Amino acid sequence: MTDTTLDLGPQARVIARLAEGVTDDQLSAPTPCPEMAVRNLLGHLLGLAVAFRDAGRKDLGVTTDTSPEAAVPDIGPGWREELPKVLDELAEAWRAPDARVGMTRAGGVDLPGAVAAAVATDELVIHGWDLAVATGRPYAPDPAALQASYDFLRAAADDPDRGGIFGPVVPVPDEASLLDRAVGLSGRDPGWQRP
Repeated sequence: MTDTTLDLGPQARVIARLAEGVTDDQLSAPTPCPEMAVRNLLGHLLGLAVAFRDAGRKDLGVTTDTSPEAAVPDIGPGWREELPKVLDELAEAWRAPDARVGMTRAGGVDLPGAVAAAVATDELVIHGWDLAVATGRPYAPDPAALQASYDFLRAAADDPDRGGIFGPVVPVPDEASLLDRAVGLSGRDPGWQRP
């Protein structure tokens, strides 16, 4: 959960490639995230990339103080150019030697930098899966990021305070893939399919 060497760049690029393939007619499609269409999921990815970029930079303010539940996210007209740019900036921010040192803030929550990095990694991995299955695309997350996400989710699985952050754990067979086990730990059904 506190890996100080994980580079978020490879997983950020996976997300950027997935987003690049989203067609305009897919923007209103449902996702595994309740009450979020693809456009809202993309808006959430954009917002979290900005918030965690600024958390990594320790540039605290409106972007790091706003709870993700404050409003249903959406995309603007420039999202196709903006999202890959902020994903690159997010990865770059967490490459800085002091990003994981000390405290920072994201989503209005003060937390150690190492924990913020773990949360950012998990968000990118799990929402990458959300985007892939919602748009019918294959998904191959960065292996190091997937392992970090699984470890983070596994550590939180028995936490009675996990409440609003994750849904109830969805049981997944022990022999399931690491991705399916991580998805289940996040409160999603790995068998989710587009309607």
